[in-house]
Amino acid sequence: MTTSTEAVGARRRPIARLLPGLRWLPIGVGAVIAVVPFLWMLGVSFRSENDLFAHPESLLPQAWTLHGYLGVWEQLPFLRLVLNTVVFAGVTTALTVLLDSLCAYALARIRFRGRTLCFYLVLATLMVPFQVTLIPVFIELFHLGWLNTYQGLIIPRATSAFGIFLLRQAFLSIPPDLDEAARIDGAGHFRIYRQVILPLSKPALATVALLNFMALWNDLLWPLIVTSTPEMRTLPAGLTLFGGTHVTDHAVLLAGATISLLPLAIAFFLAQRYFVAGVATTGLK
Repeated sequence: MTTSTEAVGARRRPIARLLPGLRWLPIGVGAVIAVVPFLWMLGVSFRSENDLFAHPESLLPQAWTLHGYLGVWEQLPFLRLVLNTVVFAGVTTALTVLLDSLCAYALARIRFRGRTLCFYLVLATLMVPFQVTLIPVFIELFHLGWLNTYQGLIIPRATSAFGIFLLRQAFLSIPPDLDEAARIDGAGHFRIYRQVILPLSKPALATVALLNFMALWNDLLWPLIVTSTPEMRTLPAGLTLFGGTHVTDHAVLLAGATISLLPLAIAFFLAQRYFVAGVATTGLK
């Protein structure tokens, strides 16, 4: 009996040793699927048109060239596109964090009649596609004379229902006793918000800021609708219009796309610690 049990255990040991490695298999497959398109884009940015069409499946160029990166500066108003994107994504993200945190503080820490209803209405807007409100907002901007302006780009995108939801949950996880202690010292709501709630919610604030900045930096539809001149286009809209011309220089197009990824990579690298902590600690209370 003992011998039989030992034999079964011996057969199971190799399988047990393989299990930890098999757990990493889906992660490896997902990583390959995510990284290969980026590597192909990076390789095309250093290739000539002849090389691309001769070997479209190759990740690396046969002959390296900087034609794409030089063409970005020669064929596109690249600095203007980058400036518009920085202003649009940066200012809108700052306003989103400010306004969303103020709204979340009211929903989490101030007791008033209809507070729960207001929160449910905010959640309900998450189920309304942005395209549904696009035409009414466009008409409103037309009457205000804000088309093809920075304020037309920024103000309609200055709040986020998801940001309000995420920050409200983060604020609810902060002990109310801290508010009471601050009130004993004579603090009002704004001082509690500024000196107690915000410092303790840095991971959640960083998460909202990073997610909004990434979405705004890559936003194509809204800038394409609101702006009408190259001087006001953002980077995704400018690159798309360049790619829609009769003759497309793929190296220039993908070189611009590669450069546009750098700010996102830097932002994620700097905020990664706060982003992971914000996702991990924000509960659904």
